[in-house]
Amino acid sequence: MCGICGIAGEGSEAAATALDRMMGALRHRGPDDSGRLLAPGLALGSRRLSIIDLPGGRQPIASEDGRVVVVFNGEISNFRELRRQLESLGHSFHTQSDTETIVHAYEAWGEDCVRRLEGMFAFALAEFGDAERTNPLRLFLARDRFGIKPLYYAQLGGQLVFSSEVRSLLASGLVEACVAPRALTAY
Repeated sequence: MCGICGIAGEGSEAAATALDRMMGALRHRGPDDSGRLLAPGLALGSRRLSIIDLPGGRQPIASEDGRVVVVFNGEISNFRELRRQLESLGHSFHTQSDTETIVHAYEAWGEDCVRRLEGMFAFALAEFGDAERTNPLRLFLARDRFGIKPLYYAQLGGQLVFSSEVRSLLASGLVEACVAPRALTAY
């Protein structure tokens, strides 16, 4: 079990502190490792229970040029097959993790990549306009078609706050108990 969380939109300075609180609330889901990405208008966090590619599976994982970044909870059962397809399309892999497959699948097939993923998953993928990650273009959230891996979110004015658990949303200090977080609908 792992956990992901993030904040997109205005107020990136306060987002770092809120993200740390959210990740703290997810510690039980991923005691082995944690990682985060802070960029203007975007904060992504991950708590990891290391199962596949212990040294190479640290998250967030980025594409070769750094423009696509993902945090991921779950397991992609067909990642080896997808990896072979993606390598035949010219993608280079630097880890043995199923997480990196998501990055390259998105580069190859866009949002349709989720239709090719088999398994249980929830992920947040950020696409940037530059390798320095100063210009976030989009945030793409997805989960498996059966909704096995949860992903909750709340929209608050100009911010989107999301997490694997509602209590992590509340720990952010941005979401009040009176706001009803919604579960991301499976595709």
